Amino acid sequence: MNIHAAASKDVAASIPPAEWQARVDLAAVYRLVAHHGWDDVIYNHCSMRVPGEERKFLMKRHELLWAEVTASNLVKVDMDADLDERAGVNRPGFTLHGGVLRGRPDVNCAVHVHTRTGMAISGLKSGLRMLSQEAVRFFGSIGYHPYEGITEDFGERERLLAHLGNNRAMIMHNHGVLTLGKTARDAFTLMKHLLEAAEIQLAMMSTGDELIEIPAEVCRKTVQQYERHDSGRGSADWPAYLRMLDRIDPSYRN
Repeated sequence: MNIHAAASKDVAASIPPAEWQARVDLAAVYRLVAHHGWDDVIYNHCSMRVPGEERKFLMKRHELLWAEVTASNLVKVDMDADLDERAGVNRPGFTLHGGVLRGRPDVNCAVHVHTRTGMAISGLKSGLRMLSQEAVRFFGSIGYHPYEGITEDFGERERLLAHLGNNRAMIMHNHGVLTLGKTARDAFTLMKHLLEAAEIQLAMMSTGDELIEIPAEVCRKTVQQYERHDSGRGSADWPAYLRMLDRIDPSYRN
């Protein structure tokens, strides 16, 4: 066992099992995002509410690459605090994620990225259109927030929450995309589907041809089908993602 793995075992022994599992799951989300190429060096963030400590959450240490995140090096922060890089975390990331988790007690995990595809869809007045099966996941469940500059001002939190509403995803205009979930699996897979839906839409629009919109009644039916899928066989994909990570680099578990 190397010195880092030994140290992480000591850390794990001092942390309640539920929190340690949350740490492993969040570290996996960071690694999966990096694996898909959605990360941006040290910027942008994912977060996880701490089980048993509802006003605290976990996020990446500011200076770390997403591929360097592990269960033990995640930072636990108080969402009611006023933090910046001196506390080891990124101020805009803390502002956004702290605000979302404070205002949405039904949410435990959030993913926010600035991919080219996400930023491209965020600049379209039409927003996300129901042009693909992937997009239908977000029918009636996506918010839009206007650009206010870098998210550092805690005063923006109220407006973010108002525009997010009860939705599980949000397009932040001229900025990026955000997905939410009760679990790490939910937030990550929603981001995967949102970026795929955006990429498909942009590809369709680039042809200049007339586009086929999915009718609202079909969208409503498909949303119900997805709900049944996600609560049943769909949940089997998260262990599969973890097996994939374990083959690539299992150090996220340390």
